[in-house]
Amino acid sequence: MFHRKKKSTSAYDPATHIPAIRCSICTGEQVAGFQETATGKFTDICLIRNEADLKEFREQYGISGEIKKIY
Repeated sequence: MFHRKKKSTSAYDPATHIPAIRCSICTGEQVAGFQETATGKFTDICLIRNEADLKEFREQYGISGEIKKIY
């Protein structure tokens, strides 16, 4: 099984990016990352396999509240 390696990035700027989870309709795979508000470009950060991965993503980037899902 292919697992994406977690990337470290300092490109997250809350003024220009929003946290999002890109979800595959076919496979159910979920990838957390950030979407640029101006262009809509998505930058993936880590594969979300379970709640612990999502919690770690939230803690690492100080994200609270709802995270947008992109299909």
